[in-house]
Amino acid sequence: MRKILTATLAAGLLTAGAAHAATATTTFAVTATVNSTCATTATALAFPAYTPGAGAVTQSSTVSVKCTKNTPYTVKLDGGVGGTVAQRAMTSGANTLQYQLYTTVGLGTVWGDGTGSSVTQAGVGAGVATANTLTVFGQVPDSAFNQGVVPASYTDTVTVTVSY
Repeated sequence: MRKILTATLAAGLLTAGAAHAATATTTFAVTATVNSTCATTATALAFPAYTPGAGAVTQSSTVSVKCTKNTPYTVKLDGGVGGTVAQRAMTSGANTLQYQLYTTVGLGTVWGDGTGSSVTQAGVGAGVATANTLTVFGQVPDSAFNQGVVPASYTDTVTVTVSY
C-alpha cells in the first residue's frame, strides 16, 4: 500500500509540475561581412636564345589572378628593374638587351601600367578557388640596338600589381 501511495503521489507531483511549466524564446541576428581579396602568381618568361641579326624572338608567360567572386580588378606590369614601360631592358652587368611585353600574340599593344601608350588588363573575380589566367606575350626585337649587344645571360624582374 505504501508503494501505491508513493507512486500515486509522485505521479501527481509530476503532473502538477508539467502543468505549470512555461517557456520563453527570443531570436538573435547572425551577420558577416565578406571582404574583397585577390592573389596573383606568374610564370617566368624565358626567351629562347637570341642571335643578333637573325630576327626577333618571342615567348609568352601567364599571370593568374584569383579574386573573390564578382570583384573587379586591374592587372598592371611595371617597367622592370632594367628599363621603363616604354622601353624594357634586361641587364647583364652594365650591358642591356631591349624587350617588350604585350597583351596579344600580335604584339600590337604594350602591357604596362597605363602610362603613355601602355594599357592594363581588367577582369572580374570568379571566386578565390578559380584563377583567371592572362597571357603575357614578350618579344626581343632584332633592332639596331639589340644587334650590338654583348653575348651574355640577361635578366630582368617585372612586378605584377593587381588593383581591386
